[in-house]
Amino acid sequence: MTGPKLNEKNRIAGSSSGTRARAMNVRMSASKVRVVLNLIRDADVKSADNTLVLLQRDSAHDVRKLLASAVANAVNNDSKDADDLYVKACFADEGPTMKRFRPRAKGRAGQILKRSCHITIVVDTLTEKAMASREQSIEAKGATKTSSRSARVAASRDRVKKSVATDAAVDSAPVVDEPVAQVSTESGEEN
Repeated sequence: MTGPKLNEKNRIAGSSSGTRARAMNVRMSASKVRVVLNLIRDADVKSADNTLVLLQRDSAHDVRKLLASAVANAVNNDSKDADDLYVKACFADEGPTMKRFRPRAKGRAGQILKRSCHITIVVDTLTEKAMASREQSIEAKGATKTSSRSARVAASRDRVKKSVATDAAVDSAPVVDEPVAQVSTESGEEN
C-alpha cells in the first residue's frame, strides 16, 4: 500500500490516523463484508456495536469481534476513552483466493473460487465539536450522561420521587364542589 486509503479520512502523511485492528484471511468474500461495514462507518462505537448485534449476516459476527479488538487496542495501547471513540474508517480488501474444481459432465471441470478478505477497522476519538453536538442530542432526548450504573439508578430514583411528589401535590389540592345545573328536556323530564 503506497498511501492512506481513500476512505480513511486522513490525507496527511506521517500523522496518526487512529487505532487500527486487522483481521487477515477471513474466509468470506470482501463484497459480503462491505455490506456490513457500510452500516457502521462514521458511527460511534456503541451504536455500531448495537447495529452489529441486530444484524443477521455471518460477516457481522467477524466485524463485531474486530470492532471490539480495535476498541481494546485504543484503550490499552493509546490510552483513549472507549466512550469517545467512533469508527473513523473501515474497509475490506480482497485476500488470497483458493481455487478448487468440481467434476462436471463430459469430462469437464467446474472451477470453484473460495474467496477470502482482509478486514480493517480504524477507530479514533471524536473531535470537540462532534462531542458537543453528541452531548446536546443526549440532553435533548432527556437522558443524562452518567457512566456508572449506580449514578443512573440514583438519577432514575430521583425522577420517580419527583413524579410521586407532583402527583401527591395534585391529589392534595382542595376540590371545589360546584353545583351542577339540572337541565330539563322538552318532554319535561329532568336529568
